[in-house]
Amino acid sequence: MKSPWPKGKKLVHLDLKGAPPRVEHLHKLIELFSQLGADGLLVEYEDMFPYEGGLKLLQATAQPAYSREEVLLMQEFAKSKGMEVIPLVQTFGHMEFVLKHRPMWSLREMAHCVGTLNPHKEEGFRLVMEMLRQVVELHPGLSTLHIGADEVYMLGEGEESKLWLASPGRTVEQLFLSHVTKVAQAIKEAWPHMTIIMWDDMMRGMSQDTLKASGLVGLVQPMLWDYTPNLDVDTTVSLLEKYCSAGMSELWAASSFKGSTSVYTCVPSTQRHVDNHVQWLKVAASLSAAVNLQGIAITGWQRYDHLSVLCELMHVALPSLAACLQTLDHGQFSAEAQSRVTERLGIPSVEVEAIGRTSADDSLFPGRKLAELTVELNSLLNSEDIRFFENNMYVRGWFSPYQRQRKMVSPLITMQIHSQASTYLATLQEKAEAVRAEMGRLYPDSTAQEWMEEHVSPVVAPLQRITEDISACLNQMVP
Repeated sequence: MKSPWPKGKKLVHLDLKGAPPRVEHLHKLIELFSQLGADGLLVEYEDMFPYEGGLKLLQATAQPAYSREEVLLMQEFAKSKGMEVIPLVQTFGHMEFVLKHRPMWSLREMAHCVGTLNPHKEEGFRLVMEMLRQVVELHPGLSTLHIGADEVYMLGEGEESKLWLASPGRTVEQLFLSHVTKVAQAIKEAWPHMTIIMWDDMMRGMSQDTLKASGLVGLVQPMLWDYTPNLDVDTTVSLLEKYCSAGMSELWAASSFKGSTSVYTCVPSTQRHVDNHVQWLKVAASLSAAVNLQGIAITGWQRYDHLSVLCELMHVALPSLAACLQTLDHGQFSAEAQSRVTERLGIPSVEVEAIGRTSADDSLFPGRKLAELTVELNSLLNSEDIRFFENNMYVRGWFSPYQRQRKMVSPLITMQIHSQASTYLATLQEKAEAVRAEMGRLYPDSTAQEWMEEHVSPVVAPLQRITEDISACLNQMVP
């Protein structure tokens, strides 16, 4: 018998920087997360938080941010299901949703790096503290806050940083630690009982002595993230032990159930994410007693960052999430764990690509109909006959750019090409319309629009162009 996940919280990450679920659907998702065994939410609001006053410009414009009432209701609903809500607010790196706005441009570390805050400007620090204040204020009774601080790209490259680093003995590591420590200390002053979590990646290369000297010890709990299916157990264990030896014994893990395969993945592989959790179980089983594991955040990224495309939407990733939680509960993805997933969601397979069509309602699996439609459309969009239509023998042989330009073509063969392209177009458009209609029920219209333009338009456009060009040529050649 393999050991299950030892202790601490199991948090599901809600990444709202893309495809924020409509409120009714969000509540159904939270209820499902709780039934699947999660006991907390790590909520990354980004521009969906109802910032007020001078920060109102941070709110999304593609769709309305959640209202204050909706944010409070979501927390009440989560608590009624036994789930803690932990907000994640970026305070250093990945501040694209803040620093993209013209009035904030001067607060960037580098003009062309939209994500990283300049740590030297008092105005930037005040901005971060005001964001935190508004978020904490809208989370009554909040006890834990995640301050982000991952992937602080280009730090040390700005003019003020270069001046700061010119003093003997100063390093980029110290620059990073000084800003994070300043933020964490200010949080503790404002809310003395607040537990502070932060991402660990910027500290991975640091020595124990550097960490001990930073002033962060006792202030924050690092969350070590690794989303790969072949996570290196020994390296991860030694990193966690290093943090522990430096005095940071309260530590978190972060795995992934979606949004970590590639930046534009549309449908996730459950097995890939289960493998990631199996590796994390090995890590947990190998830690010394000194490491006080606080829990695991199962991340579900919706974009790699604020300015990248949508990756897998929540509805297609629920079988993966269910499988990952069952893997943690069983210590492995056993036959029993698999059957728990398929029974709980009412599906024949843990792989969303194999769930097939059903007439069953989606009471067990919110968004099931959309998952089925998405999988069908995705497989059409990726079929070679359609995606590489312009590369087929007939198009290359009888309707090349040279022939199109001169409008000198074989009507017999180009009519066949036209017929085939039109058939593909009709099928694609019918399926795409079904996806768009269903997507608009669960997500904002802007999400459906973006998804269509990212996935469907690039495949449909060349087919449309070919049919139009053939019609124009036939007008010149057929009486």
